[in-house]
Amino acid sequence: MPYVITEPCIDVMDASCVSVCPVDCIHTAQAAKQYYIDPAGCIDCAACEAACPVTAIFHEDDVPSEWAPYVESAQAFFRDALVS
Repeated sequence: MPYVITEPCIDVMDASCVSVCPVDCIHTAQAAKQYYIDPAGCIDCAACEAACPVTAIFHEDDVPSEWAPYVESAQAFFRDALVS
């Protein structure tokens, strides 16, 4: 999982990251309160990280410890989407 969107995105969902993603790998669902980066589609370009106005996007290795659960929730978002 190259990049992870964390807590500052909750309920903000600015979408700046979505518009700069060259591979269209940032998604959400109707009931979701944030965006998620598809680990299978992300090319690790970091465009989303630079575009995020609330500093919610981190490389997986740099996710602050208090937001570590967002790594698993992003993985679960796409795992559950594949099952549905």
